[in-house]
Amino acid sequence: MPGFQITPIGTVSNHRTDVQHSDQWGAVRSTITIDERFGDACLQGLEGFSHVEVLFVFDQFEELDDYREPKPYRGRTDLPSLGVFAGRAPRRPNRIGVTSCAIESVDGRELTVIGLDAVTGTPVVDLKPVMVEFLPTDVRQPEWVSDVMSEYFKP
Repeated sequence: MPGFQITPIGTVSNHRTDVQHSDQWGAVRSTITIDERFGDACLQGLEGFSHVEVLFVFDQFEELDDYREPKPYRGRTDLPSLGVFAGRAPRRPNRIGVTSCAIESVDGRELTVIGLDAVTGTPVVDLKPVMVEFLPTDVRQPEWVSDVMSEYFKP
């Protein structure tokens, strides 16, 4: 398969720097500064939305050499093993992360969001406004997921 290259559109800035601290993202306030090549009006209209999907790169994690074997979720042997595409871990092909965040403010090339699970310096590769028409309905997941993730977005 041919490869491709992605150039970041901006960078995350917040108080989180430890990629190993993987819970309690709910109250994290992050500012995403968009590269000047997009101009000062690049976020115009986004202020009308309550949420934005932020696509970013887990740049501080290395890709694994082999993804064929399922691994215990979050490294916990008390949880089921999952294939690489059944989890949201940062060690994944292309290391792409995506999070829906609440928009706090839009100011020129700066977007401030709440709940982004990315540390300072993380490259952002795209932004998309959250639209009701794109939200799934009837979402289901295994029971254990809610228990494990209960601390993830806590303040």
